[in-house]
Formats: sequence, C-alpha cells, structure tokens
Amino acid sequence: MSRTTPPRPLDVEALFPELAAHRGTTTRLHPRPGRPGTADSSVGGPLLWPADEPWPVCTEPHSRTRGSHTRGLRPADIHQRRQILASAWAREPNPGPTDEERRLLGPTDEERRLLERLDREHRLDAAAESGPLPLIGLAQLYRRDIPDLPAGPGDCDLLQVFWCPFDAHGPTGYGMLLDLRWRRSSEVADVMAVPPRPQVVGYEGYVPEPCVLHPEQVATYPFAGLLPEDLRARIDAWEEALEEALEEVQEEALEERAGQSSDGGDATGVAYQYDLSIPPGWRVGGFASWHATDPYPMNCRTCSAPMRLLLTVDSSEWDGGSGSWKPQEEPDLPLFRSARPTEVTVGRSGELNVFACPEDPGHPHRWCVQ
Repeated sequence: MSRTTPPRPLDVEALFPELAAHRGTTTRLHPRPGRPGTADSSVGGPLLWPADEPWPVCTEPHSRTRGSHTRGLRPADIHQRRQILASAWAREPNPGPTDEERRLLGPTDEERRLLERLDREHRLDAAAESGPLPLIGLAQLYRRDIPDLPAGPGDCDLLQVFWCPFDAHGPTGYGMLLDLRWRRSSEVADVMAVPPRPQVVGYEGYVPEPCVLHPEQVATYPFAGLLPEDLRARIDAWEEALEEALEEVQEEALEERAGQSSDGGDATGVAYQYDLSIPPGWRVGGFASWHATDPYPMNCRTCSAPMRLLLTVDSSEWDGGSGSWKPQEEPDLPLFRSARPTEVTVGRSGELNVFACPEDPGHPHRWCVQ
C-alpha cells in the first residue's frame, strides 16, 4: 500500500509568496514493517553486500562503555522482546500512555518473566572483545526508488548505511559512528548469505526492525531560522497572531462549557515548523531541521563546499505536534503502535541528519543529531 501525505492545513505560499523561491522537495520513505529482500530499498532489511567483500566493522575499544568489559543486550533478545510487547499491546484495547504503563498492562505473568530475562545484559566473549565489532546494517536505498537520492561517486545507484551499536566514539568517547557506502548494484553477483552481527549492543535503539519503504516525494521549505530575516520575522508574527486567536477561541469555548463535562476536543493551531515546512520521519533530501540547536554551517571538510542534506533518520514518523503529516491511509492508527515502525531511536528520541558534498559525492559525509 502506498502512503500519501495529506494536503497541508494552509497554503503557505499563498500566505508568504516569497517562499516559492525557497521551495524544495524531499522523499518521505514511510518505512513500515515487512519482509524486504536484498533487491529492495529498506530499513533493517538484508543488504546487497558482496560475498567476497569484508563486512564493515568498528575498531574502537568498547569496553569503556560498560566498565571493564563490553556488556550489552543481544540483538535477538531485543527483537523477541518487541514481539512479546506488540502481542501484549494488541490484546489490550486501552493501553497506558507511557512505555512502562503499556508494558505493565499487557503482558501475562509468564511473558513478564520472559521479558525480565530478555532485558538482562550479556558480556562479549574474549575473542569478540579483543577484535573488531561488526556494524549494524541500518538501511539501503536504491536510487531507482527514491527521487531525491543523488547519484553516488562514479554514478553509484545504491547507498548502504551502517552504524556502530555503541556510543563510544569521537572526542568525548560517547559519540556515534556512522559508515555510508555507495556501490553499483549491477556489479554485485554473489550476495553474502549470513552477514556478521554484533553479539551485544549498547543501546536497543540501534537495532532496527525490518521495514519496507513507500517513498513519496513532497514539497518542503527551509527551517525558519535559515530564511531571510524579514521573511522569518513575518512568519513569527503570523504564528503569534494565530496563537492569540486560538487562545481566544479556546477561552470562549471553555466559558460556554462551564459546568459541563469536556470532550477534550479543543482545536490545535498550525505552525510553520510542525505543519508547513519540514515533514517528520525518515526521508531523503530536502532541508534539515535545527530544532534542538541553533543552525550552524555544515561544510565539506575536504573542499569547504556547503553540504546538502542526504538522509534523515528519525525516531518517529510523527508525534503529537506533527500529526498533520500522518498518511491519509493511516488516519486512525494510535501513535505508539504506528509512529515508530523501525524501532530506531536516535539520541533522546531525536533525528540524525546526514549531509553530502554536492561537488563530489565521494567526499566524507557529515552528520548531526537534532
């Protein structure tokens, strides 16, 4: 089934005609649970990786992440735990609003005992602890499927994304390690049947669930903080006026309902950031959101060219503030059951923005977490 973004609540270019000059496109990937194959674009699916090519690994020491030895959760345990919880929640018509409340409501006593065992950390064996750690294959994207995916170096048509399942990198020793590989899919003859995987991971959010993609190209506009100052000021003033008008309407409605029970149906406002500019969720191309930090230059470290957004890895496809982007085919799906199909979590439920050099796609990528 395809996924279709609803029309925006307002025509932003009718309100601010200058935005037409800044309009771009982005491809929403719409990952959903499925059984992708090596010939498919996917998140968490099998990769088209040559049988005679070494699998990407991390050579950083990871023991410092868990004291004197490397400890973590086993990927198979993580997948099983998710399956148990999904089955339990499906039996519960009115689960609690938080992960912990949902977990306590749904599972049976036997399932809870199993969940406790699956939540236990395990230690890497001696051989694995002293050697390189296999990276997790996060996603692969075929250019034929995704309109906004640029050609890679040498006109490569397939982008494969890997990351290390431990936060143990960079100057702080707590950063992320990302590895992007481009290739020509037509040159892969024999595919690696059973890729290596880490015995344990430091964070379950690094372990994706297999998802097929439903790419959809939509219009997008830059983050407000990067627009010309006069246009940004007009948008800010418009949002403030809209918020004031909404507050007045809500106050009047409260007065009319005084002494009556509320149905919780108050209207919500429209905002440039959350409804009109940058869609949430996994996507390729377009503009990065800088909602967690102030925007800062993302220039190529090889040639100094301003880099362009290549890929956004998001912790959710929408949330309570960006529900207007929920696909038309899924209007009634509850947030916690449908908004996190990949089970990937970036940082504190944020998003990872990966940038590429427009002058030479072979130059090293850069990324930031928002």
